[in-house]
Amino acid sequence: RLVSAMTPAPGRGPTPMTPRTPPTLPRAAVDAAVADERRRLADLIDGLTDPQWRTPSLCAAWTVRDVVAHLTLAHASPLTAAVGLIRAGGNFDRMVRDTAIRQARLPVPELRGRLRAMVGSRRIAPFLAPIHPMIDVLCHAQDIARPLG
Repeated sequence: RLVSAMTPAPGRGPTPMTPRTPPTLPRAAVDAAVADERRRLADLIDGLTDPQWRTPSLCAAWTVRDVVAHLTLAHASPLTAAVGLIRAGGNFDRMVRDTAIRQARLPVPELRGRLRAMVGSRRIAPFLAPIHPMIDVLCHAQDIARPLG
């Protein structure tokens, strides 16, 4: 059920509106949903053929393999992220692209294992909110699944 971010002011009837804080999910619910989505994606990629790993994803210039590699980087150490950012000249988008492409060179069984190992993890990258892994896996699962049919 969708809840409006605007609600009538108390005692004012339906016309005057005041902002209302949108509802939030408890951390345990977010973590459980992230685990479920990661498990579903891990199950999907377990059955991919070599040509399917090379399928262009919905992410511009990335294959399915590149997107899976990107998702596994959520568990990279802060040092790895810092080195990637320095290599990219401080450009965050370039760092994300470059590190994913480097990670995609790993053997497919390694990528599968890394994604599967993330199921149930509560770890999040520095400066992100607990909901960000959910957004990441939901969006990128579609980037992978839709082109595969």
